[in-house]
Amino acid sequence: MNQRPGLSRRGLLGLAGAAGAGAGAALVPGAGPAGAVGADARAARRAERVQTGFERLAADGYALLAGQRVGVVTNPTGITADARHLVDVLHADARVRLVAVFGPEHGFRGTAQAGGSEGPGRDPATGLPVYDTYGASGQQLADLFTAAGVDTVVFDIQDVGARFYTYIWTLYDCMRAAALAGKAVVVLDRPNPVGGRRAAGPVLERAYAGFVGREPIALAHGMTAAELALLFNGEFLAASPARLHTVRMSGWRRESFFGETGLPWLPPSPNMPTPDTALAYAGTCLFEGTNLSEGRGTATPFEVVGAEGADRRWAEAADALGLPGVWFREAYFTPTFSKHAGKVCGGVRLVVHDRSAFDPVRAGIGLLVTARRTVSGFAWRADHWIDRLAGSDRVRRMVDAGAGVEEIAGDWAAGLARFTAQREQYLLYR
Repeated sequence: MNQRPGLSRRGLLGLAGAAGAGAGAALVPGAGPAGAVGADARAARRAERVQTGFERLAADGYALLAGQRVGVVTNPTGITADARHLVDVLHADARVRLVAVFGPEHGFRGTAQAGGSEGPGRDPATGLPVYDTYGASGQQLADLFTAAGVDTVVFDIQDVGARFYTYIWTLYDCMRAAALAGKAVVVLDRPNPVGGRRAAGPVLERAYAGFVGREPIALAHGMTAAELALLFNGEFLAASPARLHTVRMSGWRRESFFGETGLPWLPPSPNMPTPDTALAYAGTCLFEGTNLSEGRGTATPFEVVGAEGADRRWAEAADALGLPGVWFREAYFTPTFSKHAGKVCGGVRLVVHDRSAFDPVRAGIGLLVTARRTVSGFAWRADHWIDRLAGSDRVRRMVDAGAGVEEIAGDWAAGLARFTAQREQYLLYR
């Protein structure tokens, strides 16, 4: 990436994702071409937009962190509304004693691909030590907090609302480790970018637990990070709960999608370039469990799926399902990396025309069902990774048996109803 002269880590961590946010997208919504906005316009925008947990913590003078040695679990999405990174802001404020940074999967700077991290190091802008949490849990992670010398672990990362997106399990692991090490945990809340009106999809069975799902929650959980932290503490860590504090947002509504928040979007991971990606992800990420491409290595990952030799019959079959809120169109693409790299793939593009009606999990199941029928050579990964993603072997077995979308969804309905009732008591926004 060509760096602008004099561009600070605010540029590297704050601005790097702007180009991927879609043609014509401004990093700060409402800004003109040069980002120049009058004071009145800034004030109006602040009044209308969502205020994140970090903003509310700062407005309170960081009282929750007073007298504490603080470590922050974050990545490039941990930013203020004007795209400053919270590590820079906290480090520069004498009221906060920031002593360490902890990076999740993809790393503090977000450069690593899926299944990787950046490793430990030192932040060149602040001189702070950066610890790698990826792959660490339990006592190992507790020992990392102790070695870093922190009293309080602050979590601030943008989630995307899907059980197999690993940042929520980094939060879970940090809460469990903090309890072991006698540390406090502060969760600074951010919007669920795909809304939070409902949960969707199958609930994890514990036999299939792993880093893409530690505990039994729905595939599309419909919760924010702070709400999940409360659920984790109340349901899954009750025997040894974390000393948990949550700082909620103001102005967020459960029916809101990310574009309605007034906040800047930065890719939470290399293959999550836009909020539209997040909207499809809970369904099309299931294709990681197949030999078909989930669109990694293209400009629209998770919005296209396909393989060499697939043709228009797949899109026609998927569109004929009549699933609400989405059209399935024929697509062709050439991934630059990951599965089918350098090969022309035929497949399907999702066109979401009604976000409120769209169910990404049903859409993903519909695409699996029709791919099984129309794509020659369709196969599950040999390690049955699909079972980890779906949370059990039932989706795979039912697709193989020729079941339809509604039959498969009916199979998880009872578990989803139980989770929906369970989550209700932990919701912070009504």
